[in-house]
Amino acid sequence: MSSVPAYPEAPEPLPVGVYDNHTHLEFDPGYPGLELGDHLDRASAVGVLGVVQVGTDIESSRWSAATAAAEPRVLASVAIHPNEAVEYAEQGILDAALAEIDALAALPRVVSVGETGLDYYRTETDAGRAAQLRSFEAHIAIAKKHGLALQIHDRDAHDDVIATLLRVGAPERTVFHCYSGDAQMAAVCAQHGWYLSFAGNVTFKNAGTLREALAVTPRSRILVETDAPFLTPVPLRGRPNAPYLLPHTVRAMATYLDMAVDDLGEQLAANTESVYGRWS
Repeated sequence: MSSVPAYPEAPEPLPVGVYDNHTHLEFDPGYPGLELGDHLDRASAVGVLGVVQVGTDIESSRWSAATAAAEPRVLASVAIHPNEAVEYAEQGILDAALAEIDALAALPRVVSVGETGLDYYRTETDAGRAAQLRSFEAHIAIAKKHGLALQIHDRDAHDDVIATLLRVGAPERTVFHCYSGDAQMAAVCAQHGWYLSFAGNVTFKNAGTLREALAVTPRSRILVETDAPFLTPVPLRGRPNAPYLLPHTVRAMATYLDMAVDDLGEQLAANTESVYGRWS
């Protein structure tokens, strides 16, 4: 009988508090032990001041908005994930779903629209990619209508994501969640004032390209995230991820950037608040 990996022990607390730019606390990864309050209490204990809880479909976006309304350590982002947009379009309900995202975006503690964007890894058909693009453009319009940040999901679609942002006009605060491009793309993003959020995969052995991108990103445009329960950082790969494990990624980033951990923490906290405002 195979054993189920447990959540890891908590890391040493950070000397300066930071925020988790992108997490999915509604996901049940199949591991025993942590409810929402447990996640947030563990995060608070290690210096993670708050999280942006991110929706990927109608159900999780509703949950994200409701959770943010009830829990001061949570702000919400709402959206239809590009892969979900394909399914909604096939079911004939994409327009109705986008209308609900528009309504959720008006709620007080919803601070972002996303994750939205383009994902060519799982979608290769012209019809599927057209549905993703239509959804992406609608999300951009919703973010601008409500004055919210935009969180972008970009997988194997770098050129088309950037072309879309330039064609229709990016929101004032645009974030590439779980940044996956190279240093050249990071320079393009910096030119336009977009934010790059780095996740646990920046610590992976084969992630040299990500670390090069991190190195050329202006310090004022760097964010950090877990994308929990995914992308658990080294040295905990294979274990479930959670916001309280963010210090591993922050400390690794400080090493790559040759910065003191407290200096990087202050920068990350200031950057995150410049995108979303204060949690309180």
